[in-house]
Amino acid sequence: MESVPAVIVAIDGPSGTGKSSTSKAVAAQLGLSYLDTGAQYRAITWWMVNNGIDIADPAAIADAAGKPDIVSGTDPAAPTITVDGTDVAGPIRTQEVTSKVSAVSAVPEVRARITELQRSLAASAAGGIVVEGRDIGTTVLPDADLKVFLTASAEARAARRSGELKGADVQATREALLKRDAADSSRKTSPLAKADDAVEVDTSDLTLPQVIACVVSLVEEKRAAR
Repeated sequence: MESVPAVIVAIDGPSGTGKSSTSKAVAAQLGLSYLDTGAQYRAITWWMVNNGIDIADPAAIADAAGKPDIVSGTDPAAPTITVDGTDVAGPIRTQEVTSKVSAVSAVPEVRARITELQRSLAASAAGGIVVEGRDIGTTVLPDADLKVFLTASAEARAARRSGELKGADVQATREALLKRDAADSSRKTSPLAKADDAVEVDTSDLTLPQVIACVVSLVEEKRAAR
């Protein structure tokens, strides 16, 4: 029986476009590993907050960037994230971490540390991997076999995110998303951007199953071509 070639898939895009749900489902359907790179940045931010690092001081963040031991599990059915052996899957989703992750992730030393982790995980994924984030196709894995950039209108993204946050105000959520977009797109190191060779998929008017089917089809086309 002929083996299926390993494939590295980079899925980028701003918050609320369906990256996580799509990436996990695509990886599960195709038997690939899965990596949520945003969780890694949230994890290091959580560590900074817990250890009293001044988030307004980039030099202090840079000095501490190499200290925490961050481990990501890549099973799409049960992805995990630990810091120094502590399960932080829940704590990294708090509003406190969410409000500070852009500042921490903008520090070049942090990005260098996390990028190294991401490349190592991608290289060790035997059958292939789906990696989701904001700079995967442009910076982390520029030679990925397939690059997908998910987009959606601000209104659609805010509605989805407020639903995830159980009743959060849609307008406030929209403003927070746009603020995060601006911070991520304007940072000097690895800004949020669509790779020139990425396939753009607007998810505004698509259901999650439709988005998943679209990306699965793109991966299968890439595999067939190889």
